[in-house]
Amino acid sequence: MGQVDWIAVDWGTTHMRVWLMSRGGGMIEARSSDRGMGALAPEGYEPALLALISDVLDDAPMPVVICGMAGARQGWAEAPYATVPCAPPDPRQGRRVQTEDARLQVIILPGVSQSSPADVMRGEETQIKGLIATHPGFDGVACLPGTHTKWAHLSAGEIVSFQTFMTGEIFALLSQQSVLRHSVALNGWDDDAFKTAVDEAMSRPQAVAAKLFGLRAAALLGGLGEVEARARLSGLLIGIELAAARPYWLGQQVALIGAAYSADAYEVALSAQGVPVLRQNPTDMTLAGLSAAYSELEHS
Repeated sequence: MGQVDWIAVDWGTTHMRVWLMSRGGGMIEARSSDRGMGALAPEGYEPALLALISDVLDDAPMPVVICGMAGARQGWAEAPYATVPCAPPDPRQGRRVQTEDARLQVIILPGVSQSSPADVMRGEETQIKGLIATHPGFDGVACLPGTHTKWAHLSAGEIVSFQTFMTGEIFALLSQQSVLRHSVALNGWDDDAFKTAVDEAMSRPQAVAAKLFGLRAAALLGGLGEVEARARLSGLLIGIELAAARPYWLGQQVALIGAAYSADAYEVALSAQGVPVLRQNPTDMTLAGLSAAYSELEHS
């Protein structure tokens, strides 16, 4: 193993991802565990981190730069929010954590908040920082699909405004816990059904609640297949999101930062509206953002 100079951490709700890093920003090794925020009390964070990295520690303090839910109110230590418009995120405004193990030098990066309309993000701002670091001068919109999809307007290296949509969580609730669970497949895809549903939802978003129950009725009466129903459900929900987020993407270039299973659907929906899409790998953007933050700490 090469010389580990610092450690990058993305601490999510269900998982923790750790990268052993060289000073030049090169990744030496990736590690992970299921010890996310949802499985930890505040006193459990340091042991969970040490379980993954203790073998690379020596007597000198190891810089550890963390983004994500470790900085939430229910996390390791609450990190502050920077308020838009702002550059994402300034590590000098982060939360330095006192650790029992003197070999750790931990800083949790700040999240980003917006007062009107009220909104917050933790973790996504680091991916946005990675986008700005790897695409200097990018002016446009970042879309980060997931459980809670973020749309952020970026200009002059800052987040100008952003908005969160619970589309992914609503899809999970409807497909797994509502009456639609009897009609929607757990996986599979129908591209044509998805595109049609997106168009329907964008043209008449006020009718979507009725169209959602129509999926159940069509399965009972018309033989709507479960895979087609899944694609239509996704299309209806992403369609109403696009209708509401139109001020963000209309006439803009959109950088799409997300895992393939969700980002693919957004790319299809946006491309159908004539929106140019720049696909970015979310892990690459997280690492680029954490590396940029570490570099700023080094030179502060």
